[in-house]
Amino acid sequence: MESFTSFFESQSASRNSWSYDSLKNFRQISPTVQTHLKQVYLLLCCALLSSAVGSYLHFVWNVGGFFTTIGCMGSIIWLLSTPPYQEKKRVSLLMAAALFEGASIGPLIKLAVDFDPSIVVGAFVGCALAFGCFSAVAMVARRREYLYLGGLLSSGLSMLFWLQFASSIFSGSMALFKFELYFGLLVFVGYIVFDTQDIIEKAHFGDLDYVKHALTLFTDFVAVFVRILIIMLKNASDKEEKKKRRRN
Repeated sequence: MESFTSFFESQSASRNSWSYDSLKNFRQISPTVQTHLKQVYLLLCCALLSSAVGSYLHFVWNVGGFFTTIGCMGSIIWLLSTPPYQEKKRVSLLMAAALFEGASIGPLIKLAVDFDPSIVVGAFVGCALAFGCFSAVAMVARRREYLYLGGLLSSGLSMLFWLQFASSIFSGSMALFKFELYFGLLVFVGYIVFDTQDIIEKAHFGDLDYVKHALTLFTDFVAVFVRILIIMLKNASDKEEKKKRRRN
């Protein structure tokens, strides 16, 4: 009981110590780490652009599906097995993985565009805002403050796997699908905070592999975006069905 009390007291104290100065206080992040973070986020933006091109290719040639998913996984495995000194090759593999990923989620994006194009824009803006806010929280927080989330998030990811397995068995369970959707969104939002602090901590100890770190944040971004898009699409379709019922 005392441990729980001390935990909440420490969290309350950290919240009370927040001020305008704490928001611009990056003294815990060295110039080397700051330069590394700039490289990571610049490469992340390039990967998102490559993913957008992949989605567009699906719109044009209908290429998204099983083979693009395999291509994405293969590119990621190839990237992770490539030595860090082969920088250009690893960046090209990341762009290829992002391209294949964009094509893989192309059918979902096309479905949303056909229903209402504003859903895709709203999902991307919402995901970008959430990503930016939670990344900023991880940056201005004390070092290693949120690394304890690693164990909890791993457990959550394991639960997601078993929920998907149960969903495949008990097909048609809308309650299970909704829980999996919202719980998955919560888990991957948590991963944004954890991975950002983990990247900063690794960079402090000399791990400046910005390609691998950009890949980590890219997977977080896509996971959050897909779930927000599905939630918004489902809510819009439910509203449309209610309107049709009222008319009838």
